[in-house]
Amino acid sequence: MEPDNLILRAPVNDDERKEAAALMAGTDPWITLGIGREQILTTLQDPFYETWFALTGKEIAGVAVIQMKGACTGYLKSIAVKEAWQHKHVGSRLMDLVEEKILAVHTNVFLCVSSFNTSARRFYQKRGYEEVGVLKDYLVKGYDEILMRKSTGPVLASDPGE
Repeated sequence: MEPDNLILRAPVNDDERKEAAALMAGTDPWITLGIGREQILTTLQDPFYETWFALTGKEIAGVAVIQMKGACTGYLKSIAVKEAWQHKHVGSRLMDLVEEKILAVHTNVFLCVSSFNTSARRFYQKRGYEEVGVLKDYLVKGYDEILMRKSTGPVLASDPGE
């Protein structure tokens, strides 16, 4: 059941970013990959990325980080849902927002999911994402990152051979 009072919005201060970094650092895949709170906080503070929160009251139930410019446009960098809010559609609502924002300006949404994170892979596949590549030992030795893509069409409007 979805929380009735879920609000999706950008962070308003650094205290919220710190709380979100702690949330992420306390869950997988960050635990398994050895990515700590300070490293996550650096990303959440970086203006290159857009950060979005799912809040229930004042509690951060989930967080998503997207990249809208640069070499990898339309990329979901990170998403996390607090354990107490998992399986309550918080992740789905965050993904709806991510896809809406990205697909408004790009024809593709890209993301990477760790090879050991089978439940996340199933979640993305149910949303229409396809596995398009494997980045062997990308973040840490022994675990691959699976590149996934959801597309509404080709990047170019017409065939470049025309």
